[in-house]
Amino acid sequence: MSKKDKKGAPQEEQFKPAEYYELKTKAVDDLVSANKENSPPVSKKEINKYKSGLKFKIPEWIKMCFIKWWFAGCVCFFFLWGLGLRNGLDIIVIVGIVLGMVNDLLVNNAMRFLESEPGSSAKYMMFPKKGYYSFPVNILYSVLVFFLEYKLYEKINMAINELKGVTDPTTVAPELGVEPLIFGLFYLAIDMLFVMMKNVFVKILDDAKKKAAR
Repeated sequence: MSKKDKKGAPQEEQFKPAEYYELKTKAVDDLVSANKENSPPVSKKEINKYKSGLKFKIPEWIKMCFIKWWFAGCVCFFFLWGLGLRNGLDIIVIVGIVLGMVNDLLVNNAMRFLESEPGSSAKYMMFPKKGYYSFPVNILYSVLVFFLEYKLYEKINMAINELKGVTDPTTVAPELGVEPLIFGLFYLAIDMLFVMMKNVFVKILDDAKKKAAR
């Protein structure tokens, strides 16, 4: 309660300079001793609000798809073109194995590095968990994806030859040749189709578990 003068009007509290300049030592000590163990977790999204520079951010799905497309195109350039393979089975096995190794060692790690939130890149991977099993599984999966892409090239060229009335497609060069840009695009499309199917299946399974738990 503030004191009142003789007329009953409240008097202003006495100004104390010592209190005004008093340091909040506890807050300073907390700031100095802050580390990962005693600090609350902060998301990357919250941290990005205080970063300087351009505010425009590339959507995460574009970055993830670009990484998949770019590395697949590189495999086409350095191995499919570079090795000069002619036998269909050799092409499928060798290039498929290389794609699996690249996906497990390079693509998935690059996606994890560029993810906006911890674990957000998992929905763009067929096998997001890291472990000893992921290496052989990614190789088998990549061989399957490349086999489907190989057949896709065959079907497209067969359709083009039929439209042109070519009866023996072995006597002419394929209309749609293999080159890194389209190769990477086809590989990305087939891979993401499988990934989306997996995500839908996982969501259905999780929903069923939640309903069963209720």
